[in-house]
Amino acid sequence: MAGIERTATGVWRGDLKGGKGEMSGASDVLKGAPFSFATRFENAAGTNPEELIAAAHAGCFSMALSNYLAEQGHTPEEIQTRATITLEGGAISKMHLTVEGQVPGMEADAFRQAVTEADQKCPVSNLLRGGLTISHEATLR
Repeated sequence: MAGIERTATGVWRGDLKGGKGEMSGASDVLKGAPFSFATRFENAAGTNPEELIAAAHAGCFSMALSNYLAEQGHTPEEIQTRATITLEGGAISKMHLTVEGQVPGMEADAFRQAVTEADQKCPVSNLLRGGLTISHEATLR
């Protein structure tokens, strides 16, 4: 099976503190989302790259856990994942997932174990653990 590619763009204009940027995805769900130094480093209202990483992780993890549970014969009614990403000292230092599920007939200990096992199957979890090759292509205009 061929790989699936998704594309997004980020544009920044100006210096770090005074500049402004925007992010967009090819699907137009994320279209020209503005961000700034203040939204990224000062908790001002608005989005930032870290929030988007956290959203991607939360969505991916909910899907991965739902799939894992269904494979084990426990189809969930709902899985809700809140991802909290921490940026400190200019680096992303941690991600914490808070997972709640409605899974008929499942015990709490079994659910916690399933969360741990599903984490090994989540593509974004695996990416954040270091499973990514980054390549570059550059053009100066």
